Amino acid sequence: MSWGTELWDQFDNLEKHTQWGIDILEKYIKFVKERTEIELSYAKQLRNLSKKYQPKKNSKEEEEYKYTSCKAFISTLNEMNDYAGQHEVISENMASQIIVDLARYVQELKQERKSNFHDGRKAQQHIETCWKQLESSKRRFERDCKEADRAQQYFEKMDADINVTKADVEKARQQAQIRHQMAEDSKADYSSILQKFNHEQHEYYHTHIPNIFQKIQEMEERRIVRIGDSMKTYAEVDRQVIPIIGKCLDGIVKAAESIDQKNDSQLVIEAYKSGFEPPGDIEFEDYTQPMKRTVSDNSLSNSRGEGKPDLKFGGKSKGKLWPFIKKNKSPKQQKEPLSHRFNEFMTSKPKIHCFRSLKRGGATPEDFSNLPPEQRRKKLQQKVDELNKEIQKEMDQRDAITKMKDVYLKNPQMGDPASLDHKLAEVSQNIEKLRLETQKFEAWLAEVEGRLPARSEQMRRQSGLYDSQNTPTVNNCAQDRESSPDGSYTEEQSQESEVKVLATDFDDEFDDEEPLPAIGTCKALYTFEGQNEGTISVVEGETLYVIEEDKGDGWTRIRRNEDEEGYVPTSYVEVYLDKNAKGAKTYI
Repeated sequence: MSWGTELWDQFDNLEKHTQWGIDILEKYIKFVKERTEIELSYAKQLRNLSKKYQPKKNSKEEEEYKYTSCKAFISTLNEMNDYAGQHEVISENMASQIIVDLARYVQELKQERKSNFHDGRKAQQHIETCWKQLESSKRRFERDCKEADRAQQYFEKMDADINVTKADVEKARQQAQIRHQMAEDSKADYSSILQKFNHEQHEYYHTHIPNIFQKIQEMEERRIVRIGDSMKTYAEVDRQVIPIIGKCLDGIVKAAESIDQKNDSQLVIEAYKSGFEPPGDIEFEDYTQPMKRTVSDNSLSNSRGEGKPDLKFGGKSKGKLWPFIKKNKSPKQQKEPLSHRFNEFMTSKPKIHCFRSLKRGGATPEDFSNLPPEQRRKKLQQKVDELNKEIQKEMDQRDAITKMKDVYLKNPQMGDPASLDHKLAEVSQNIEKLRLETQKFEAWLAEVEGRLPARSEQMRRQSGLYDSQNTPTVNNCAQDRESSPDGSYTEEQSQESEVKVLATDFDDEFDDEEPLPAIGTCKALYTFEGQNEGTISVVEGETLYVIEEDKGDGWTRIRRNEDEEGYVPTSYVEVYLDKNAKGAKTYI
């Protein structure tokens, strides 16, 4: 089956068909391009959807996501974000493996097609030229034959006429011979051209055209194979991301299975439990006796109104004392038990230097003393790391300026070295300020970790250089409490002692400076690039040690070796806790 033998006379149709094949290829390229745009748009919409429903930072909504169902929803949003990333991968791979490759191939195909059909037209023009030469030779031979025949007839007529002179007859005979010779020459020329044309025609239909059409057929078959390979690649690009998409869906299922309704119910109890006892039975009121109403000693109204004189009623009773009926506040409220105050201290913001300033929305203290010890330690460590990073940046800038100054000293034509002195002094001053800041935060960090018993006087003086705005607030705390116009917050000395005792108890937890023991292992489900301070990078499938569980903030603390430890998102690892170790299993 060859186009050269079967379609030898279909040059124009083959030209149209090959152009149609290129149009189909370009149409497929356009289809894949629109698919990539759809994938990108879909991925963008998924990311925006995931971002829209993420809890806002530092808001009440973020605090509500302590329930397991809400955590599962957050995991679902994170998995959908990864799911969107796979659609971006589909778009990128289709663009690089199909669109770019086929676009380059189309250009090569057009050039090859143009060259083949150019050779075909050239062969057509050559055979047409040969045909024209044959036709011209044939007409000339025909004309010469007719002229020779007329010349012979004229000679015979002159020879038969007795009135014609012998010279005229001879002249007619010579003319007939000349015409006859011309006819013979035309015959020979026509025969030669005819043989040549037959040879060229045979070469055209049996050699040139079959070869050209064979090349066109091979070109068309390569185009067909290429578009088939592109369709396979199209399917393979989708198939490559199916396992990762499956992991995302498995993550959603795992998050759904982690929902614990009992735990959520317990969290509701812890959030809203008042600690009061239900009201007791109401005693019978005997109106045959003097109009006096007594209330059970176990009732809620009695527990809140100790020390009040008995209420007297005249006429109708002033409403029954149910626990859900609003009452006017008593001038003297009963003090809450110490256990309730301790729970309040653990679940709410701890009281710091100036309680009234916090209640009225004052600024967060620079030493983060309003946070629990562990969170305060993390904040201080993060601040120290940030300051060290800034110091390193300033030192790099100082080194660059110093090198530039050395270059200027060696080559004065490049610049004035004295022009860099001001900038160098400014950078050095910034480094010194940052170092003082770092020392201040390191002292607070050491105090939290138990390395120092208390802040030294020197650190207090250094703190005063950068904390001039917070100092008046701290110094005037007692005055603020005493001069409160509404009397809504008065701090007693016993309460301050309770806060100090609790803070001391928390500080004892950080006296031990040895590395935290491993409480289990974990396996990385995904690759995580730890670019922020305090995080650590992990590779998918890597096994590491767990040294601190997720405390509700979505991060798990892990360790790779003695010098590498940090936090990773809890959703990126699968944790296997060693319940029997109880902290005794340490990393070696």
